[in-house]
Amino acid sequence: MVRIDYAELPNRSIIAMDIKSFFASVEAVKLGLHPLHAYVIVLSGKERAGGLVLAASPLVKSEFGIKTGSRKFEIPNSSKLIIVEPRMSLYLKVNGMIIDILRKYVANEDLLVYSIDEMLLDVTKSHRLFGDTRTIAKKIQMEIWNSLRLVSTVAIGPNPLMAKVCMDIEAKKVESCMAEWTYDDVPTKLQKIHPMTDMWGIGNKTARKLEFLGIRSIEELANADVNMLKRVFGVIGEQIFYHAHGVDYTILSQRYIPKSKSYGNSQVLMRDYTKQREIEIVIREMADQVAARLRRHAVEAGVLRLNIGFSQEILERGFARQRMMEYNNSTSRLTEVALAIFRDYYRGEPVRTIAISCGKIKEKGGLQLSLFEDPLRTIQNERLDHTIDKVRERYGFTSLIHASSMLPGGTAVKRSTFVGGHQG
Repeated sequence: MVRIDYAELPNRSIIAMDIKSFFASVEAVKLGLHPLHAYVIVLSGKERAGGLVLAASPLVKSEFGIKTGSRKFEIPNSSKLIIVEPRMSLYLKVNGMIIDILRKYVANEDLLVYSIDEMLLDVTKSHRLFGDTRTIAKKIQMEIWNSLRLVSTVAIGPNPLMAKVCMDIEAKKVESCMAEWTYDDVPTKLQKIHPMTDMWGIGNKTARKLEFLGIRSIEELANADVNMLKRVFGVIGEQIFYHAHGVDYTILSQRYIPKSKSYGNSQVLMRDYTKQREIEIVIREMADQVAARLRRHAVEAGVLRLNIGFSQEILERGFARQRMMEYNNSTSRLTEVALAIFRDYYRGEPVRTIAISCGKIKEKGGLQLSLFEDPLRTIQNERLDHTIDKVRERYGFTSLIHASSMLPGGTAVKRSTFVGGHQG
């Protein structure tokens, strides 16, 4: 049995912070309401019965059972409820204001923006300036409230894992919106989390596998055979075993930055697309956007992956295929490869989601000429791509678009006003 010597583990001052019902709270403040007393729902796609709830105020969740992910048809008719469209540009602006506040207390390398409404701070080096960890957490809470009228939840832990789990399990549920876990709390709090899926890093699929092995709680996971877990899950098995003991060696200022990344674009269509011509219009638009991103970062891709998701009305989920290609960032070439994959595997099913991603990224060198294309045409295509990029950069994306984007099925014009896939 593995024994954990907590005296040998990192014992830093980590604060995990979350803004309560962020989108809904920002909208409540804009309406002059207290975010915890308002009945605000942020709904994407108000014109559709299947519109998606992106955020709901705490009172909406507790009194009406409406939460993130609920659908428009689930929202009851009530004069109390205020339904608004998302304003992603506004939320990003407020997020920037919050980050500016946090930078008063930590250096950039000690701040990790986990999501638009969650952050992790390592305040170990901030005590001499601002006091102990709890004092710093209270100061942050009060400054965010005084400046932005937003309510924040803060949790304190000896490492990022403990702080994050403390926030999810305890801090969000107490009136003070503040809680602290130490290594002494591992057996009494962390290992008592139920169900297992409430534990950060354990999803439904992992939980089902663990139950198949006879492991039905975090405590049982902590007492399991780590070698057996590693055989079944690979390195993830070892990770969740040590997480069950509250072990996390992560140092925020030493974050790993991968050398390679992927560039992609995905969207959920506003309706089921049944005409191949219309689907191909969207694929062309998305390939155009991905190619422009590659050029903007002066990189090229050596593989393209296309994911097609079918309508929920049919049993098949869709298909995902990828294809190697000569390194390039050409709009015409990426479009050609994406359409070739689609035409090879599409059999007339109704399509609801499309995603294109490019991998095997490398920095762009000189112009790569192809044996299968006239060199003059290759040079002309590259010049055309860069000319289009410059026009769009100066005058906006819709200043220069393919005529097919104006046909039924095209989404690029409407989506050009979106931020993060939602109304800006």
